[in-house]
Amino acid sequence: MFAGFYYLFGCAEKSKQENDLSKQMRKQGARSAEAFKNRTIHKILTSPIIDSTSDDDLLQVVFDNLSEKLPTDYEKEYETVLGWNKSRQAIYMVWILEGEVNNGGYNQFYFNSGGQFRKHLPDALRRVNAIKTADLTLAANDSYEKQKDKITKHQDGSLEGFSKSYEDNPLNGFDEQFYALSEIENLQKLQVDFIRKHKPDFIDQ
Repeated sequence: MFAGFYYLFGCAEKSKQENDLSKQMRKQGARSAEAFKNRTIHKILTSPIIDSTSDDDLLQVVFDNLSEKLPTDYEKEYETVLGWNKSRQAIYMVWILEGEVNNGGYNQFYFNSGGQFRKHLPDALRRVNAIKTADLTLAANDSYEKQKDKITKHQDGSLEGFSKSYEDNPLNGFDEQFYALSEIENLQKLQVDFIRKHKPDFIDQ
């Protein structure tokens, strides 16, 4: 009886601790989301700003700055980005690739507007020294071009069609390789190192 009482008490206490931890995590997540939402976005990027920004925040600061340079008409995104210097192009394109593949694989990357940069991405990745990821993306591009009809067969603009396009998709294997490569080539670290070494290419004044 006593053993049962202590067991139940212990379970209740454990449950309370887990609930408290869950509440703390939710609060922390809410604070983080609020801080991200209210972050400072620099329309003009200067040398002191880059120097004073931590490595943890630098990539976001630079990408925000680049996003500010985009036209409101996203039809002109491609030509605008290709009008930038190669360093800015590389960071913008690699950021998009990583975000899309981590979220929904190469299939999502090619489906969304970022896919328009696919032919430029191997060079952009090599520029930031992500050699293995560049080779992988080159192979994914080749697979996409050769099997585009099969890959996009069900992509009719609906969520159901897009979800169905993942079935037996030849790009799925590239996703697994991409995730595994993150242990060897940390794209965020490589980009931060690149920005530090090529700072003048990101400075507006």
